Amino acid sequence: MSEAAEAPAERKRVWKTPPGVALCAEGDIADPGSRGFVLQIGEAFFHGFVVRKDGQVAGWVDRCPHAGFPIAMEIDRYLTPDGALILCGWHGAIFEPLTGECKGGPCAGGRLTPWPVTASGGMVRTA
Repeated sequence: MSEAAEAPAERKRVWKTPPGVALCAEGDIADPGSRGFVLQIGEAFFHGFVVRKDGQVAGWVDRCPHAGFPIAMEIDRYLTPDGALILCGWHGAIFEPLTGECKGGPCAGGRLTPWPVTASGGMVRTA
């Protein structure tokens, strides 16, 4: 196989981030709203998203517990149109935004993997 025909190497993934990493201004996420983040940690990458609802923020690893796919099919579109729930665009699982509990769909009874984040001083940071 020639170099030009080689498949690209799979990106290494990590499932945690160090605390204190500034992600964005709290006001950059609507209420209700969501925003995805990809952080490079050494040679690997972390994929997560933050939801803001009722003045609170919650962070989640961007991976559906049903099939392991990312939740959003489009950038930053993690919530249902009314902003009430997180919606996995692949198979329709729905989750509570602040608890990560699956309320319906193929992973009912499961939950999203938490990503510790905090909002203080107008900034959202990893915790």
